[in-house]
Amino acid sequence: MATCPPYPTHPPAPAGALRHAHWWQRRWVPYAALSTLLALSGLVILALVREQTGTEGFLVGLGLAVLPVPLLVASFRWLDRVEPGPWRNLVFSFAWGACAAALIAIVANSFATRWIATATADPSHADTLGATVIAPVVEETAKAAAVLLLFLFRRRDFSGLLDGVVIAGVTATGFAFTENILYLGTAFGTDQLSGDSGIASVTAATFFVRVVMSPFAHPLFTVLTGLGFGAAALSGERQRVRRVLLPLSGLLLAMGMHALWNGSSTFGEFGFFAVYAAFMVPAFGLLVWLMLWTRYRELRTVREELPAYAVAGWLSPAEPFALGSMRDRRVARQYARHHGGRPAARAVAQYEAYATSLAFLRRRGRRGRAGADFVVREVELLNELWRRRAWARPALEHALAAKSRPVPAYAPPGAWWAQPYAPHGQGPGGPAPAWNPYQV
Repeated sequence: MATCPPYPTHPPAPAGALRHAHWWQRRWVPYAALSTLLALSGLVILALVREQTGTEGFLVGLGLAVLPVPLLVASFRWLDRVEPGPWRNLVFSFAWGACAAALIAIVANSFATRWIATATADPSHADTLGATVIAPVVEETAKAAAVLLLFLFRRRDFSGLLDGVVIAGVTATGFAFTENILYLGTAFGTDQLSGDSGIASVTAATFFVRVVMSPFAHPLFTVLTGLGFGAAALSGERQRVRRVLLPLSGLLLAMGMHALWNGSSTFGEFGFFAVYAAFMVPAFGLLVWLMLWTRYRELRTVREELPAYAVAGWLSPAEPFALGSMRDRRVARQYARHHGGRPAARAVAQYEAYATSLAFLRRRGRRGRAGADFVVREVELLNELWRRRAWARPALEHALAAKSRPVPAYAPPGAWWAQPYAPHGQGPGGPAPAWNPYQV
């Protein structure tokens, strides 16, 4: 049985180092603090929304607002299938948007609107200014905070444009969920007071505009911020100005589109529909195209980068090409599930994700954008692949063979990616020439 080649070991930590660490330095403390913050924010926002809508209005708003959530989350998760991030990031993003960001927005927007009304003695002008200027700035900044936190503290899970889009989109979905509860619950209360019901009611009109026509509005705004962070993640560590300006540019674009959307009602009788048709729908279509194109590019990166590891013996010749096809990945998981049950299918899915991360890591290394932990991260990923190869290798080879086509030939001798490579000059097949990711 083949064994994984040895790797240099890191010096062990001093004995008792963790035992004598201060309690606030333990790993669970930040998680506990963040969970507590989100839970308290959720309780406060629940009380505020219920106070404004009443219990019955809150329940109606909750039932209607939850309808688009599964579709939106599933859509963003589908985009992330090439290199799926951990579920904990999505849970955090949704919770931040629904609780912390919504609470910040309600408190800040109310305070700003009241201050403007007091200063100008014109409540109607204050409402318009608050909706078109204050709300976009406050809300997009509050939602962007979740993307920033994951960008800073979950850097390994944030490797490109799609990661920024998914995190930003799920955060905005959570925010829109809470906001829709408020608007729909308030509309229901208005209908109760006026006695209106049915299609002509305020509740029906609000549901049609916010849930049917524009469930993607908030995600579309915040995704622009996510694109900025995703582009920054692709930049080298030395490109500090670029890594700051790109997220800020995305945030400003998100604020601008949000302000245009909120201000559409002031553009005349058909202003809302004009902005919707002329800006929102085309922007949404362009974003969908960009995401599909980015996903295609990611799959092509897998096909181009992983053959180097196949040449060295870490992967079988068929694997890079099977891993570069979403259909082959799905067939491989189905094959593993059929022959080994859910644990085998889960192992193959993890293998696919780790292999994709390895391809992205190698691409960054070739372009001189890898971090100082390049070699350590590469070894970690190769070890994770090695542990799961028993199920993944035959499943992926079966997926490619199911197409009844041969494995594509490697590039001619001399191609950069066809050079033998293994970390620290070792590979499963024996010694291999050392390779420097920064010199190719």
